[in-house]
Formats: sequence, structure tokens, C-alpha cells
Amino acid sequence: MGNVYFYGLTDFQAIATGAAVLASGGGGSYHDACAIVQQLADQGYTGTVQVQDYDGATNACVLAIMGSPDAADNLTLTAVQNSINNTVAVMQAYTGMQPGAFIPVEIGPINSLVPLIGAAMSGGSIWVVNGDGAGRAVPELPQTTFTAPTGPAPSPAVLASDASTLAAEYAVLGSATASGIESLAGGVVGGFGGYSGIAMWPSNAGNQFALSGSYIPGTLEQARQLGLQLLQAVTPLSTQAVAMGIQNLTGRAARAVVTNFFMTSVTQSTSSASLDSGIIRLDNAPDPAQSTETHYLYNLNENLIMYSAASTTPDIIAPDSICYYSESTGRGFSNASDDLAQYFDAKTGRSTGNQVSVIAVQTAPQLYNTPGVVASFAALLRNIGYAGGMPPA
Repeated sequence: MGNVYFYGLTDFQAIATGAAVLASGGGGSYHDACAIVQQLADQGYTGTVQVQDYDGATNACVLAIMGSPDAADNLTLTAVQNSINNTVAVMQAYTGMQPGAFIPVEIGPINSLVPLIGAAMSGGSIWVVNGDGAGRAVPELPQTTFTAPTGPAPSPAVLASDASTLAAEYAVLGSATASGIESLAGGVVGGFGGYSGIAMWPSNAGNQFALSGSYIPGTLEQARQLGLQLLQAVTPLSTQAVAMGIQNLTGRAARAVVTNFFMTSVTQSTSSASLDSGIIRLDNAPDPAQSTETHYLYNLNENLIMYSAASTTPDIIAPDSICYYSESTGRGFSNASDDLAQYFDAKTGRSTGNQVSVIAVQTAPQLYNTPGVVASFAALLRNIGYAGGMPPA
């Protein structure tokens, strides 16, 4: 079964910090994740959560927060706990399944923490799987390894708001496909205010514990180890050092594409399906009029493509990860507005002077080889105007 870990608050912080780099700009706000870990400390939490490979014998489900990071701006521990309570309660009532394990849907500052917080709330009766469905954050459910034909059905999928009591603010969705759940969930999440708790892909004796083998193993521990490297550094690590650290931890090729640029323009909007879409401009000078090199990042919550104004081919294309790191702050960050505020002043429309680097990380092989995943990313890219080829495995 591999290693068994026991993560406490220090590890939660490290996971959020590592995930803020690995998530490719998504997975929730790092600013909010740090605040949530501090709120857990303020509540007096001193326990640990058991983290290990899935054993193929425990009732489990995928647990996450779904929707717009900007709609969830200043997300609190109470909101997360209420979302988890409501979502898991409805899942249990609807399926009769008492979950014994949670698995993260993706790697992200918030969505790596959500299952850990859920397990912490259980008082030790629930543990967390050391893995996730993408090895990065993804815009939609069809871009995960859980969609493999050998995996469990995604439904019933339960969405619930962060209301302090259940009331009527929950929905149970049924579909044979992840794309069907994604389509149905968009309107529900919007009705809840732009974000929601979600529990899905139940795994139990009835489906032969079908989450077995349907996730990418080891990714929570990879995020923790990377986060520890960043947190323990006396001065911010170089972009090259972070890229090498990612490569050594994940076994996936990683390279710095731009180093110490400036964020000079940000346009963001939230869709009716509660996804934030945006374009971010990076220049090698804080004043774009003085820039001699410009790159553009297109995101749909997560970064999907980056290209140079001087090149006819993209710098990086999803499903490869397009990861943020800053040598000014020594941290990664997401496309959430409160994270970007350290690097771009929305009021003045100018760079704050903090420098930004972008690291390309090769797709996890299991994600790339899951049937339909690359085609799903290609469809997202076509929707933002890219009709070229996809990166090789």
C-alpha cells in the first residue's frame, strides 16, 4: 500500500504552498488557503490526518469545492466546513454509504486542503488518499483521470452550499458521464453564489471500489515536499531551482519558460457556469512601453495556453501545466484576484513590481493517457480560439 503519512497543520500549510505552484493557476486561492490554515490553528486544531494510497476496500468519494475562485473570494474555514458537512450529509443520506476516505479531485491550494479538512472534522474516522485526478488543477471534471472507462460512475454527485444548515440548498445530480455532471452543475453552482461543495464518484462494494487505480498516486506528498522546500528557504529559491525540484519530485519534465517578468495587464470575467476566464500579459519590463518581450496567458480558472508575441507557436499548451512562481515572494499563486493582487494592481492597471516566472511541467502520463482527456482540453482551447495541435505525450 505504500507509505502512510500523518499530516498536521504544518503539513497542511506546506501542501497549500506546493499546490500553489503545481496547480497551473487554479485549484483555489493561495491567499485564502493560508487564511484557512491559520483559522484552523486559531480554533486550536492540533490533530493529524492519515494519508495513504487507496486500499480498494474503503467506502470513498471525491470531495472538492467547485466553481469560481473569484466568487469564493475571501473563502473562510467556516464556509469550507459547512460545504463539507452539507455535501457529505446528503451523499450519505442518498446513497446509504458512510465514507471512510476522501480523495482530492485535483491539486490546488484549496482543493488539496478540502479533503484534509473533511477528514480532520471526522475525528479520525476518515482518511485521505495520497493522490488526485489530474496532477494539476483543471477547469472541468472531464479533464480528470476519474473519467477513465474502468473508473466509477460520477453520479450521484451531490452539491451543497455553505449554508449553516442544509435547508434546501443542495442538489443531487445524475449522469453517466463527467461532462453530463459538469453541464448540470454549472447552473446549480451559480445559484449557490458561484461556488459549492461537491462530492462525487462514490466508490464502494457495489462498484467493486472503482476508485482503485483511477487516480494519480503520490501527488499530495509531492505538493507537501515542494511546499516545504519553499517555506524552509532562507531566501526565495530561483525559478530554475523550483523547476528542478518539481522534476525531481514528480518525475515529470519541468522547465522555466519565462523568468522574472512583470504582470502588466489582467482581464478577468466570470461565466454563467461559474468559471473565471481571463487573459494575462507578461512583459520583461514593468512598463509595457519599455518591454522587448511579451507573453500572453489564457486561462479558464486554470492556465490553458501561453504564447509569445514574437513566436508562431505557443510556449506551453494544456494539458501540460503552466505554473506560476515568483522570485520576489518565493511563492506560487493562482488566477484568483486576491492572489494576482500581489503582482498586478487592478486600481492603477500596472505591475506592482513583484516579478513573475512561468514553469512548464509535462502532463502526468496517467492524465494524458486517460481516454477523452486530451480531446476535452482541445475543446476548451478551441473555445478560446486555438485550433492547432496538442502537445505529445
